[in-house]
Amino acid sequence: MPKLQHALITTRRREPAPSQQPEIEPAKGFGGKGLGAGSAKGGKRKGAKKRNPGLSKADWGPLGKHPDLEAIVARQRLQLPLSGRLTEADVAKAWKLAAAEHHPDRGGLHNTMQLVNGARDLLLGKGV
Repeated sequence: MPKLQHALITTRRREPAPSQQPEIEPAKGFGGKGLGAGSAKGGKRKGAKKRNPGLSKADWGPLGKHPDLEAIVARQRLQLPLSGRLTEADVAKAWKLAAAEHHPDRGGLHNTMQLVNGARDLLLGKGV
């Protein structure tokens, strides 16, 4: 047993004395706190454009993430989500379901069907 303890003791690494420790360079890159060329305060980013935090024009359209009041009403008529992006296929599917329910030939009202058609046209940008 004493040989085993001796083997463990001899395999340990010795830490260098404080005077022999290498100098630590300031970190560069993502986590660095220096003001080098790559830091946020010190230099410019190479080849990258600054992102615009605002919303694009597509986000404010009838199918976009932030619809206007008329588009919200149209989405309610077709029983679609009130916010978020929609595809044309989503609008077409919702219109078919609403048309099947409100068509005058199937017992619905003519005025209600006109509102459903208007909602579809507004969301798809037709006839405006």
